[in-house]
Amino acid sequence: MKLWGGRFTKEENQLVHNFNESLSFDRKFYRQDIRGSIAHVTMLAKQGIVSEEDKEAIIGGLEGILSDLDEGRLEFTAEHEDIHSFVEANLIERIGDAGKRLHTGRSRNDQVALDMKLYCRDEIGEIDALVKKLLEAILKIMEENLDTYMPGFTHLQKAQPVTLAHHMGAYFEMFARDRGRLHDIYERMNYCPLGSGALAGTTYPLDRDYTAKLLGFYGPTLNSMDSVSDRDYVIELLSALSLISMHLSRFSEEIIIWNSNEYRFVEIDDAYSTGSSIMPQKKNPDIAELVRGKTGRVYGALMSLLTTMKGIPLAYDKDMQEDKELTFDAIDTVKGCLALFTGMIATMTFRKDVMEASAKNGFTNATDAADYLVNHGVPFRDAHGIIGRLVLMCIDKGIALDDLPLEDYQAVSPVFEADIYDAIGMKTCVQRRETVGAPGHEAMAEVVERYRKMLEE
Repeated sequence: MKLWGGRFTKEENQLVHNFNESLSFDRKFYRQDIRGSIAHVTMLAKQGIVSEEDKEAIIGGLEGILSDLDEGRLEFTAEHEDIHSFVEANLIERIGDAGKRLHTGRSRNDQVALDMKLYCRDEIGEIDALVKKLLEAILKIMEENLDTYMPGFTHLQKAQPVTLAHHMGAYFEMFARDRGRLHDIYERMNYCPLGSGALAGTTYPLDRDYTAKLLGFYGPTLNSMDSVSDRDYVIELLSALSLISMHLSRFSEEIIIWNSNEYRFVEIDDAYSTGSSIMPQKKNPDIAELVRGKTGRVYGALMSLLTTMKGIPLAYDKDMQEDKELTFDAIDTVKGCLALFTGMIATMTFRKDVMEASAKNGFTNATDAADYLVNHGVPFRDAHGIIGRLVLMCIDKGIALDDLPLEDYQAVSPVFEADIYDAIGMKTCVQRRETVGAPGHEAMAEVVERYRKMLEE
C-alpha cells in the first residue's frame, strides 16, 4: 500500500503509477534523502518527540540501507513511488514499528525540497572544482605564451595583434565569473526547508535551527509555503550551467576554427580527436563539436523549468517533479563537458609560428601604422585614409605592410621614415600596450599573477 493509501479504496491504476512515479530518476539522491532523515530523527529525539531507543534503531537502519545501496546489495524496486517511500518502506521492513515514527513532523513536500537542495549544493561543489581545473589549464597556457603573437579578431576579421596569453585570458575571465555565480547561488540557497511540513509547518515542537545546523545550512527557511514551492535555486543553477555551456561553446568554436586547414593554429592531441570512416586524411575536432552541440541541451533544461514554474500557484504542485530529470541531465552534461574540454586544451599544441605569420599577413598592425603618423603630427582621420591606401597597395602586391618598400610609403606620405618598420613590428605593436587589461608583456604578467593568487585562495 502507498504511504497515502488510507484515504483510498482502490489500488492505483498501473498507468497512473507509471506516470506519477519518480523513483526511476529521484533514486539519484538516495544519499541526500538518508542524510536528511538521519538529521530529522536526531532532532526529533533531541526534542523528545521520539525516544533515544527509536532514534538509534532508525539511524542504524538508515545507515544499513545506505551501505547496501552503495555496495549494490539492495536494488530499487518498481512498486515504490519515489525515493522517500522506498527508503521508508525498507526501513520499516528492517526495524519494524520504530521506522514508522521517522516521518513524524515532516511531509514529502519539505523532504523533497531538502533532498533537491542538498543534491544541488553537493553538485555545485563538484562543478566548481571542475571549473577551477579548467581555469588552471587556461592559466598554464597563459603563463607559457606571454609573448606568443597572434591576430585578434572582430567580426571574424583580423583586427589587431594580441598574444595567446591575452586571448586565453578572456576565457579565464568568463569561467572566473562562472565560479562567482556558483558561489552566489550557494550562498542564497543554503537555508534548510525541512520542518516546513506540507505547506503550513507542524504542531510538533521541532528545532529547525538544530536540523539546519546538522545539515550544514546557515539556518532554516522563514516561510513554510515558499520553502516547499521554491525552485529558484534550481533555475539559477540551470542558468549558471547555461552560461558555463555558452562559454565552453564559444571556446570550442574557436578551437574548431583554429584546427581547420585554413588556420592551422592548433594541433589537437590524438586522444581528443577522431577520424573519418571514408577519408583517411581527416582528424576531426569531435570533442569541441560535441561540447558546442550539448549547449542546446542545457539551455533546453533551463527553458523547460522556467516554463513549468511560471503558472504554479502556492504551495507545492506535482508539476515540480519535472525539475529533477532536467537538472540531473544538465548537471551531468556540463560536468562531462568540463572534464573533457579541460583534457583537450591541456594536451593541445599551439602553432606559434603560424599564429604570428597570420597576424603579420593580416594587416593587424595597420592601426599602429596610423598611430605612427598621428605621433608625427598627422590628424588621425588623414592617417586612417593614408594607411587604407597603403593596405590596398599591399593587397595588390600580395605582401604585408612590413614588406612594403620605404619608397612606396613615402610616395603616399613623406612623413614616413625608416623607423616605420620598428613601429609596426609585431613585438612593438603588442608590447606598447601596457594598460591594465591589454596584451603587453608586463601588463599580462601582472594579470597572470593575480589569476594565480585567485586560484590559490
